[in-house]
Amino acid sequence: MPEKLDGATRLFPIIGDPIRFVKSPQQLTRGFEARDYNGLCVPMQVAKADLEPVMQALTLTGNVDGLLVTMPHKVAAFAWCTTSSDTARLLGCVSVMRRNADGTWHGDMLDGLAFVKAQTDCGAQVKDGRALLVGAGAAGSAIAIALLDAGVRELIIRDADESRATHLKALVSDLDQGRVRVGPANPAGCTLVFNATPMGFTEADPLPVSADLLDSSMFVGDVIAGHGVTPLLKAAQSAGCKTASGVEMVRAVQEMMLDFLLGENTARSG
Repeated sequence: MPEKLDGATRLFPIIGDPIRFVKSPQQLTRGFEARDYNGLCVPMQVAKADLEPVMQALTLTGNVDGLLVTMPHKVAAFAWCTTSSDTARLLGCVSVMRRNADGTWHGDMLDGLAFVKAQTDCGAQVKDGRALLVGAGAAGSAIAIALLDAGVRELIIRDADESRATHLKALVSDLDQGRVRVGPANPAGCTLVFNATPMGFTEADPLPVSADLLDSSMFVGDVIAGHGVTPLLKAAQSAGCKTASGVEMVRAVQEMMLDFLLGENTARSG
């Protein structure tokens, strides 16, 4: 329990469904303490159908200064942002929100930057790499932008809904420079293999990439956190691959989130 918890404590809920797997509340709260800031991150279980009344209530709650947004709300929460970063506007989704001076919300999407940092921190050579990215949803789209910004030589996008993969390719056309194509979940010839889908939440889920196609020359990363070593990463490690899990991504994003939430915090007093 934070020592400073009192009536002046500023609140930073994390909203999602399911929420029980998130790691951010404890880590962010420790981050607030390390910065000598009286803040608390609290998990909130919010079903997709309940987002609107919850957002209305949080917007009206004067000591809620920021929000962390996880599945399945990243796209819907963007509609509550009066202002946003270039990446959030391009993708139409957010992972973090903070108050503007007038009490409205400003949003950003940090998933891509955090994911790429986690991979490089764990030994991935992203620059000039050839990457297979499975998943073209909100997180996958942010990761695609961050990979292109980090200098991947080629990016192959795979999604079960091919129209989403095609849409993402068109979305990043300004960054493309001939480096992006839509393709199958076949990592042959790739140096980087990344899962940005929910596959792996349960042991019964199929692998996003067949284990037989992995070899030790590949670096394999997974966005899923809170489930231990996912089946994909188990298969990758058995094949001799270096890996990074969603836990590393959570660690990588902590300081980014703190900087965003507090760096220009102009919230209303409650």
